[in-house]
Amino acid sequence: MGAAVATVIGQVATALLALWYLAHMKLTKPARADFRLSRNIVCRTLMLGVTSFLSQISLVAAMAAINNMIRKYGAQDPVFGQTQYAQIPMAVVGIVMKFFQIVISIVVGMAAGCIPIAGYNMGAGLKARVRSLFTRLLVAEAAVGAVALVIVEAFPGALIGIFGAANESAYYTDFALRSFRIYLCMVVFACVNKACFIFLQAMGKAAASTMLSMVREVVFGVGFAFLLPLFWGLDGVLYSMPVSDFLTFLIAAVLIMRTYRELGEKETFGAQVLRGTPKVV
Repeated sequence: MGAAVATVIGQVATALLALWYLAHMKLTKPARADFRLSRNIVCRTLMLGVTSFLSQISLVAAMAAINNMIRKYGAQDPVFGQTQYAQIPMAVVGIVMKFFQIVISIVVGMAAGCIPIAGYNMGAGLKARVRSLFTRLLVAEAAVGAVALVIVEAFPGALIGIFGAANESAYYTDFALRSFRIYLCMVVFACVNKACFIFLQAMGKAAASTMLSMVREVVFGVGFAFLLPLFWGLDGVLYSMPVSDFLTFLIAAVLIMRTYRELGEKETFGAQVLRGTPKVV
């Protein structure tokens, strides 16, 4: 109950701070006319916003599938099928997902910070700048994933201790070590994939971004969560995450190369003027 109340208080306080900020902005002052909806703007906004919406909904579907498979095949395991150990698989996977969410939050924050820069430069026709930004983002996201990979593969025991599970049973510890190392072994690809989702959205490629996100979470995420346990039981659920991330990366790589080709095309005259190098007519 305390955690629930704290969550609601935090949400209300954040909303009040946002309203206060909007009412005290110095550069712009929202007027009543500004709240009138424009069909053209709303349609364009929804086309981009629906990408994030579908991404989040499909992520929920993938997590639901994984949790249900963990519960189903955990009950069939010789150890975790016992009453005293029945909650271990779900608790451990919850910890792994929490750590993964921390990593993804960093990735999303970095990619989201590129959205206004990419949007401005795309609108100005400065494709070289967008290309350079995309390259730096992919390298940075891969670096974040590499650091996370080293942590989960080399120090999974320390992570378990951070989440307050250092003194659990040997079964708990063994499954936690195995889960961290299997579930997040492709975290580098997961970080690059997420950066690709968001950057494509920032470039106005809502359809490509939505398709890639849906393929990752619904086709691969849900599909492999149901398929792999048929062959490998509980471990199959754990392997569904890295397999999905790797296959998604293969598709993302094609989109990345296509995006690079598009950004390598000749810049518009307006872009050349902004650069200070107008084309000679």
